[in-house]
Amino acid sequence: MKRRSFLVLLPVCCLGTGALSARATEIVMPTRGISAHRGASRSHPENTIAAFKEAIRLGAHQIEFDVYLTRDKKCVVLHDSTVDRTTDGSGRVSELTLAEIKRLDAGIWKGQQFAGQRVPTLQETLAMMPENIWLNVHTKGGAELGAAVAREIIRQGRKHQAFLATGREAADAARKVDPHILICNMHNQGHDSRYVGETLARGDQFLQLYKGVASPEEMARLKKAGVRVNYCCTNDPAALKGLFDAGVQFPLVDDVAGMMKAARDFGIEPLKPVYRKE
Repeated sequence: MKRRSFLVLLPVCCLGTGALSARATEIVMPTRGISAHRGASRSHPENTIAAFKEAIRLGAHQIEFDVYLTRDKKCVVLHDSTVDRTTDGSGRVSELTLAEIKRLDAGIWKGQQFAGQRVPTLQETLAMMPENIWLNVHTKGGAELGAAVAREIIRQGRKHQAFLATGREAADAARKVDPHILICNMHNQGHDSRYVGETLARGDQFLQLYKGVASPEEMARLKKAGVRVNYCCTNDPAALKGLFDAGVQFPLVDDVAGMMKAARDFGIEPLKPVYRKE
């Protein structure tokens, strides 16, 4: 069984400000596979360049990461509202400047071999990614952050692959920046008919099921509408078949190495990254 792919095509009528580049319209995107939750977060310090590089090396098909705004309104990639757990510093992200956060070590807590890893900015994170991997950008904030993330995605020409996993306020702000920005609905996240219905009504391109899979009828509705389905979260290889059979396309995992091996049993081969040519 061969890994299926998705060819990103955009009608000429949609081109304009913030439009996809000619190169981006030809990129083949994966239709299902493994999503690296905060990068390869079991083996590497989460939400760092090291974790993202390892996920790419292992062939992940999607990378999930989290974004906050600093005090000086810069987008940084960090899961928590404070830097306490994943750096050698302390304090709320919203009360620290980018310069202050950049001085912190974001790797040593995971192991001495990762000493010197820094909290990356959204700009740095997008810039190092292949063009053919889905980027699951979990925004941790409201309208101001949603707009800022959308602007950076557009600036770097990543509209074909990067989507905001977010609530309504940030999603609406992002769509004011560009109505074609990709959105994963995280409002009222779950697996019931209300969540599915709201996602379809808003025209979102992704949703993220949580602690369960929607009914076969709801999954069929999503498939018919072309909505891609993420699932948070599992590290159980035995669970993969049931998730893929149910219609989940991208389960989020921490153990990227182990789950990539399991995915091959279902004909899902590691992604071969395609990078931009300078």
